[in-house]
Amino acid sequence: MNSPKKILIIEDDELKLKILQFILKKEQYEFQIATDGATGIVQITQYKPDLVITDIMLPINSGLEIVTLLKNDFPQIPVIVLSALGDEEQTIIEAFELGADDFIAKPFNPIELILRVKRLIDK
Repeated sequence: MNSPKKILIIEDDELKLKILQFILKKEQYEFQIATDGATGIVQITQYKPDLVITDIMLPINSGLEIVTLLKNDFPQIPVIVLSALGDEEQTIIEAFELGADDFIAKPFNPIELILRVKRLIDK
């Protein structure tokens, strides 16, 4: 039997974090949490996740910095960027230019989130 896929969630909004945890737990994914970019960076190297879900606006290091680090040092780890900046097209474009694998606007649909997660890590 395959071991559960590991997901790192980097999100500073407590409510969104609880929603993400609930959704991922229901789908039987293993996950770790970071509430700021600096902790997220440390956990990427220690936890070695199969996928990272990161907010763009984070304390200390931004989600864009997380994407840059992942694509430079861990290009095999896909990253989904979450953002409440729905109409900030430039930020979304920048995230994709840096190598983000997907983008989900907040508030997000749980079913859509799971479909996107599965598309990236359950290949």
